[in-house]
Amino acid sequence: MRMLLAVLVLALAGLPAQAKLPFVKKAQELGFADVKSCQSCHVDKMPKKGASEGNERGKFLLATKVAKKATEVDLAWLKDYKGK
Repeated sequence: MRMLLAVLVLALAGLPAQAKLPFVKKAQELGFADVKSCQSCHVDKMPKKGASEGNERGKFLLATKVAKKATEVDLAWLKDYKGK
């Protein structure tokens, strides 16, 4: 049992501390390399769904969502973002 626990601990030690969240990963896949964490669009480090204030980029995405009457944010809209 101890051996199994030791192997598990060693295996997990080699993994990154935190996997990229789906939106960060998707934005990077679309070519937006400057999106590196949740704080690229949110004020909070780890926002809860629907409960986080957006920064300038996040507010742009939400305004675009409303303007397009979309049900979800499309990260491809970042190509039109002119802010920082």
